Amino acid sequence: MRLYIPLLVLLLTACVPETKAAQPNLNTERLHEKADEAFAFCKQKGMNTEYCFLVDMSIHSGKNRFFVWNFKDKKVTNTGLVCHGMGKGSTPSTPVFSNTQGSNCTSLGKYKLGIRSYSQYGIHVHYKMHGLESTNSNAFKRIVVLHSYTPVPTGEIYPAHLPMGFSLGCPVVDDSLMTVLDGMLQKAKKPVLLWIYE
Repeated sequence: MRLYIPLLVLLLTACVPETKAAQPNLNTERLHEKADEAFAFCKQKGMNTEYCFLVDMSIHSGKNRFFVWNFKDKKVTNTGLVCHGMGKGSTPSTPVFSNTQGSNCTSLGKYKLGIRSYSQYGIHVHYKMHGLESTNSNAFKRIVVLHSYTPVPTGEIYPAHLPMGFSLGCPVVDDSLMTVLDGMLQKAKKPVLLWIYE
């Protein structure tokens, strides 16, 4: 009987599912640094200091790169895939960033999330985005908004990349994550920060 115990333990260990927290190649130190900078920014600008949304475009598009960061607990509470814009020669693996109107590119920088409105995509909700830096100052004019799109997968697809064509510059997430974000944003008493960086 003893001979079978190590084999049983090995089989049970192999069956334990990998959690999202064990995501390979996630630079948690960098995420903490960005979160600390985001908190200081939100405090200075009178924005929401309960949480923010961090989007790390240096991460593979098939991995979670949208993070809901809880300032009080100093941890990620929700994650998801997020699309980047398809313009100016962007590829699934290499996004091109631009603040130019008509570029169909994602713009880097800090954004203040604005009013809730109807979207023709996903859960039919979007949030206006107001660029707070020179790299994203045209976001509102470009109609760059936070929204979902039903074909975006609800889990990581690595090593595959997200296909192009899901975004014309907007940070586009899956429907389930957008439902969570919408619930949070509707209760927010101060403007929420969304920061896209690489």
